[in-house]
Amino acid sequence: MIVNVENLKKRYKKQLVLKGINIKIESPQIIALVGPNGSGKTTLLNCMTNLLTVNEGSIELLGKSHKDSSLFYDVSYLQDNRILYGDLTGYDHLKFICQAQHIDQSKIKEVVERVGMGSYLKKRVRNYSLGMKQHLLLAMVIINEPKLLLMDEPLNGLDPTSAINMRNILLELAEIGTTIIVSSHNLDEIDRLTNTIYFMKDGALLKESLTDLHLNQYEVSVSNTDKAVEVLNAKGIPYSLAEKGVLRFEESDVSLQQFIDCLNENQIEIISIENQKVGAEKRYRELFEGEASV
Repeated sequence: MIVNVENLKKRYKKQLVLKGINIKIESPQIIALVGPNGSGKTTLLNCMTNLLTVNEGSIELLGKSHKDSSLFYDVSYLQDNRILYGDLTGYDHLKFICQAQHIDQSKIKEVVERVGMGSYLKKRVRNYSLGMKQHLLLAMVIINEPKLLLMDEPLNGLDPTSAINMRNILLELAEIGTTIIVSSHNLDEIDRLTNTIYFMKDGALLKESLTDLHLNQYEVSVSNTDKAVEVLNAKGIPYSLAEKGVLRFEESDVSLQQFIDCLNENQIEIISIENQKVGAEKRYRELFEGEASV
């Protein structure tokens, strides 16, 4: 088992922030963690890495208790750039990690080239831009070639070129068997990384595979919308209206073929049927309409 979180609860004073979280990850993959500000994403990651004490529940990473310090030879956590030391250089940070984890310092050159931060490696971090700090944080969490990588907003401050590079590095890590849990506000990038998303809402976790949602939602364009609506209502077949002439249908108890047959039997011409892709942003809007920003 790569990750096993059972009934995790976390309180701040009297407020229950995490409400019985359960996560089981048995095979390497990329999973996105998405939710509004204040929904508990960072709190969850901090609990998983033992930076916060949990009130109830258990956490195991790679088959060990999350409190086992030896675990962090194989687990990395990309946090906010406030963990960086302004008076140290990027090289100092990477050298320290190599010394602490008994990693050959030749890895520094390799990871610096991979991330693309060679031109400012020897500069003090207080002179780094936000994007440069994100590059350093990425280098720090991949230098030990982790089996499990947790990431809190890794795309903050990155220009498009750097964001693409970050994405490619994460996909390469996934290819070689690294499990990645990434919290991000960038829903477009989430769509490019994974179809598996844990949506966090009010301290609870909703796991969804967008691949499954892609398969059963359709927009059907018909010649006579009014007649189609009348027929579907009479038959009790669920639908919604997308725009004039277009019906939105989701397979559940009624199959797409039954939906089509109903229209055909009533001489309603079907102009087109389009399988709808449900991206992270679209699903987010459905779940959190009217709530705080992501």
